[in-house]
Amino acid sequence: MNVALFQHINQFVAIDESEFAEIAPYFSRQEARKKALLMHLGDRVLHEYFVLSGCLQMYFIDDQGTEHTIQFALKGWWLADYLALQKKKPTDFCIQAVEDSLLLSLSPTKREELLRVFPKMESYFRTVYQIAYGTYQTRMRYIQSYSKEEIFFKFRDAFPEFVNSVPQYLIASYLGLSAEYVSKLRRKSIS
Repeated sequence: MNVALFQHINQFVAIDESEFAEIAPYFSRQEARKKALLMHLGDRVLHEYFVLSGCLQMYFIDDQGTEHTIQFALKGWWLADYLALQKKKPTDFCIQAVEDSLLLSLSPTKREELLRVFPKMESYFRTVYQIAYGTYQTRMRYIQSYSKEEIFFKFRDAFPEFVNSVPQYLIASYLGLSAEYVSKLRRKSIS
């Protein structure tokens, strides 16, 4: 039994071990080495990912070749290009492992079957997506309301373990800051 997924589901809907034994086969276990690309620009989205350990990054590359991180997924988080998944269109993003990661993947076909057979999983995914969307809204509020320095420190205070384990240039990309500026802020916070 995958305890992490079982516990995560039970944070939002009640399932017992026998139900989970029937739910678990819908998910495929997958390992991703550091820097492995799980999804490329222009790919058809084949999976959404649940992170058991490690960290994933979703990003796009602009016309000047600059990489912009739009989302991370840590242990217990889901990640996919949900719009491309829903519309069955090619993705505009890439997903890469920031570090060696252990994942569970769920294909659109398996997901639809899972939701049909276990209707309470619809409630689980709806709640997870609502939380993810709320996190996105908070990030947008930070970007629109706070100075660059305040954005970094609010993010650092909310996710201290993340700031200490993810490469600085990725945090900078996610926050819309330069790596040099983030380095300066980190030094400032230590002094």
